[in-house]
Amino acid sequence: MDLINDLDARGLIHDSTDREFLRSRLKEKSVGVYVGFDPTADSLHVGHLMGQLGLRRFQLAGHRPFPLAGGATGMIGDPSGKSEERNLLTREELQHNVDRIKSQLERILDFEPGPFQATLVDNADWTAGTSMLDFLRDVGKHLTVNQMMAKESVKNRLSSEVGISYTEFSYMLLQANDFRHLYVAHGVELQMGGSDQWGNITAGIDLIRKSAGGAAHGLTWPLLLKSDGTKFGKTADGAVWLDPDKTSPYQFRQFWIQAGDDAIVDYLLRFSTRPLDEVQAVIADHLIAPHERRGQRALARELTSLVHGEAAAAAADEAADVLFGGDPTQASLAALEAVAREVPSSRMTRVQLADVVEVLVGADLAQSKSDARRTLEGAGYRCNGSQIDANAQLSDHALLHGRYLLLQRGKKSHHLVEVFS
Repeated sequence: MDLINDLDARGLIHDSTDREFLRSRLKEKSVGVYVGFDPTADSLHVGHLMGQLGLRRFQLAGHRPFPLAGGATGMIGDPSGKSEERNLLTREELQHNVDRIKSQLERILDFEPGPFQATLVDNADWTAGTSMLDFLRDVGKHLTVNQMMAKESVKNRLSSEVGISYTEFSYMLLQANDFRHLYVAHGVELQMGGSDQWGNITAGIDLIRKSAGGAAHGLTWPLLLKSDGTKFGKTADGAVWLDPDKTSPYQFRQFWIQAGDDAIVDYLLRFSTRPLDEVQAVIADHLIAPHERRGQRALARELTSLVHGEAAAAAADEAADVLFGGDPTQASLAALEAVAREVPSSRMTRVQLADVVEVLVGADLAQSKSDARRTLEGAGYRCNGSQIDANAQLSDHALLHGRYLLLQRGKKSHHLVEVFS
């Protein structure tokens, strides 16, 4: 199956320029392809994975990916999908964000020297030194206001009370110029993005035709939506970040594990980079027993490994097993360290472990001493997976990896104690 057919079968094509011509061009030669990521935050999120994985698919198929960090366009802000003006960031904030995002891109794409090497570019490098007069002469004269006004996001903002500033209105010109620069400087012929970027992409194609006399191509994928139908975004509630300090590998894993059965088939097709026949086999296996969440588990492991590394993915799997009823005595140290990020924890001496009731109250696993005693009498507590009672000596329990005691009330309440002498 050729690349275009593969993307189509996965539901990854929303709009494209002449599909047959693009297909033949991709078969004919290695093509440069770019996707832009505006560094308006210091981390990308799951909504950006579509673009990163899109570049990865093209790289694996023998093409040259150019992820673009928008150090210049990030100062403006793309109005697409936004109902109000963005807050403007300083140059220092943007540079910090670009630096953080680079490391995330390097996990997905291969930047090692070679014929299909990924090249990270920053549009501040070719935009920052351009005067306004030069920009208006070289770019602005080629795009009409009529064309810019026809963009859906611009029309939506114009019809709202907020309106749109000239700053954000000019974003299309800047992105079009990015495409032209990459076409001329690096031979980039294809720009990809979410379906809300189609107007910006076609503006770049027109600019290349009018100013460079060349032919370029565009392709968009359907936007990733949350369960309530809204777009995933950096400022929306519940954003799932790629930075492990913002969204831990465990939480990242759980996002995919918790995907609904009505969404997981679509997610597997659109996010897995495994060959299509393998993905379809996972889907078929999942549909035999959806309650076992085989599809969710397969995708969670693949994407957590890709974004955070195999070791972090394995630790997240183990941590989930511990927190959902598995034997903590079999967990690795990495898994327990992952658990420590997800549940309340404290440090205690062995002397402080002497009174089990005091420990349970101090760990917020009981509202009072009487509550702790009643729950102990009802066999409602466990330490390292074993039931304990009011006579329990916590100091007698072997420490997990010589450091930890995992206390548990019922099925869902945990507290990890790090014990020191």
